[in-house]
Amino acid sequence: MTLDDLARRLGCRLEGDGAVDVARAAAIREAGPGDVTFLATPKYAAEVGATRASAIIADDSLRSAPCAILRTAEVYLTFARAVGILTPAVKPARGISPLASIDPTADLGPDVSIGPFVSIGHGVRIGARTIVHPHVTIEPGALVGEDCELHAQSSIRDGMWLGNRIVLQNGAVIGSDGYGFARRADGSHEKIPQVGRVLIEDDVEIGANTTIDRPAVGETRIGAGTKIDNLVQIAHGVNVGRNVLLAAQVGIAGSTTLGDGVIMAGQSGVTGHVKLGAGAIVSAKSAVTKDVAPGEQVAGIPAGDIAEWRESAVLVRRLPELRRAMADLEARLAALESTLKVR
Repeated sequence: MTLDDLARRLGCRLEGDGAVDVARAAAIREAGPGDVTFLATPKYAAEVGATRASAIIADDSLRSAPCAILRTAEVYLTFARAVGILTPAVKPARGISPLASIDPTADLGPDVSIGPFVSIGHGVRIGARTIVHPHVTIEPGALVGEDCELHAQSSIRDGMWLGNRIVLQNGAVIGSDGYGFARRADGSHEKIPQVGRVLIEDDVEIGANTTIDRPAVGETRIGAGTKIDNLVQIAHGVNVGRNVLLAAQVGIAGSTTLGDGVIMAGQSGVTGHVKLGAGAIVSAKSAVTKDVAPGEQVAGIPAGDIAEWRESAVLVRRLPELRRAMADLEARLAALESTLKVR
């Protein structure tokens, strides 16, 4: 593909030779001839002069480069699109593998791809052009929309609903039983049947080995456009808003609500029956135990205002120094008191 063609497809302003051929997207340090790279942060500006790439995607703050420049106001987004253009995903052939097990009552839309050793249960509905990779299990009564991609070993439990353009990475589980037990008089526990459903709205991606639990009653809902990383646990009855970002190993306890645009960084968690307002941000390894206001950024255990947490973190590091200073002051005070008693 020529740079002219790529610039046109990306909607960029090209500065340089448009006849140059490009075939790959690469990081600025590894890029070579035929590669397109990008500069999204000033941190790497010093490396532009040494790049061997054929073109660099950058905004107007980059004055010059030793290669062609594709100008855009949205550098990272444009680079992501360039990756998709230059390295298109390999899709399996349409059709149904003879090694798949499909209940005769299942309704499969046109142009689906069903891989070997897939299990599709009674009354399942799968929309047009959806791809189901090998060893996926879709239990009875589940609904899967159009243009979805379900990767190997993912599973959709009975009666779950998935919208359009859903991506399940390997090992994701939709509709696992919520953690619900009633205590008996003798101290043992009886399982509460989990018969609610999970509803995944359109354009959601769910990472590898992530689990989303069904509740005893009602539903667990994941809002449109939400992106969930690997190894995330979403408990029964949770309501996740639209365009939420959940990084790896996030844990969300039951009946919690996340507003639109919430961001939870890696290994952070939320206790049950808590509400995070729209646009709230939870820093890595933080534990949220109470409601968070819209737009508020929190950190720590228990999580609180991030500015206060940073101040306290600095003070914690100074504790040995402060302890020594306190001991010195106490010793000096004791000496002064002893002198005064003598007088």
